[in-house]
Order: sequence, then C-alpha cells, then structure tokens
Amino acid sequence: MPKYRKKPVIIEAVRLTDRIIDAEQPSSDHWPGVTFYPIERYALIRTLEGTMRADIGDWIIKGIKGELYPCKPDIFEATYDPI
Repeated sequence: MPKYRKKPVIIEAVRLTDRIIDAEQPSSDHWPGVTFYPIERYALIRTLEGTMRADIGDWIIKGIKGELYPCKPDIFEATYDPI
C-alpha cells in the first residue's frame, strides 16, 4: 500500500476542562455545534461524521474548514506539537 505524509497544518485546539463546561452556553457563537452537559461533565459536538462526545481532558480541535471535532489526549499528543 502506498504511504502518505500528512501536510503540515496549523490548527486551533482547546482542552475541555471543568471551567469551560461550567462557563459556556450551548448557544454560544464561540462553540458552534457544541452542546455542553455540565451535570454529566461532557460535551456533544456535531461533526462532519456525526455527533461525537468530548469528555473532560479531551481536546476540541478546529479543522481547516472551521469544523470542530474532539480528540483523545493520547492521539492529540502523538499528532500535534505546540507552536
């Protein structure tokens, strides 16, 4: 099978924390497509692939087309470096 290298792309990302869940509102323009569940301590994100769950500690990444999606911490750390 042929091999490919991922193009270097700078992304925006934020780690989901208790503070974010407690402070943000589901209708916030800052979080389009994200619904926060403060009692249950998670968020649901509408992505191009369907609705995905982000738990405390997961990263929320803004893709190259402005879409948001969750990423588990181990995958994020293996894939991205801070700049």
